[in-house]
Amino acid sequence: MEKRCFRMGVDNFLGKQLTEDPKFSGQDDILNAVTDEISNRGFIIGQADKLFNWAKSGSLWPMTFGLACCAVEMMHSAASRYDMDRYGMLFRPSPRQSDVMIVAGTLTNKMAPALRRVYDQMAEPRWVISMGSCANGGGYYHYSYSVVRGCDRIVPVDIYVPGCPPTAEALIYGLLQLQKKIRRTSTISRI
Repeated sequence: MEKRCFRMGVDNFLGKQLTEDPKFSGQDDILNAVTDEISNRGFIIGQADKLFNWAKSGSLWPMTFGLACCAVEMMHSAASRYDMDRYGMLFRPSPRQSDVMIVAGTLTNKMAPALRRVYDQMAEPRWVISMGSCANGGGYYHYSYSVVRGCDRIVPVDIYVPGCPPTAEALIYGLLQLQKKIRRTSTISRI
């Protein structure tokens, strides 16, 4: 082809750079093994639980259960500055559509049965994040007669996010830790 003309074809310069980079050297072996398995058998054999865990950890749909001032920080984490959507997380208003419940704020004795009822309506597998010192252990109102001293007395809690109120970054960090916890488990069940 002559100089300064458009040419058709693929320039593999970037691919050569990536394969020479030591960070990406092991990926070619993995891709070659998968390609060989597909060409030999026509399909890939794998464990379904690992695939389900990977899929569930990448698309958590939290449900807001905002009880007090921590709920404002929870709203900040979904706004444009922090943008939880980039992690595959989308707030859902219904317990039947969500798999993570974020309990944010002071849980009173009168609200505890409603919390349990909403938790029971969520489909399995389901996880709970306790956000803020009031949800974790009663917080400032710990010795009040009307406050439950931690939402873990009502529902099983997977991740605790400390603070009064915790920042939006802390909540996002807690959600990322939940994703790591889901990926570490060997089955899709909570146990």
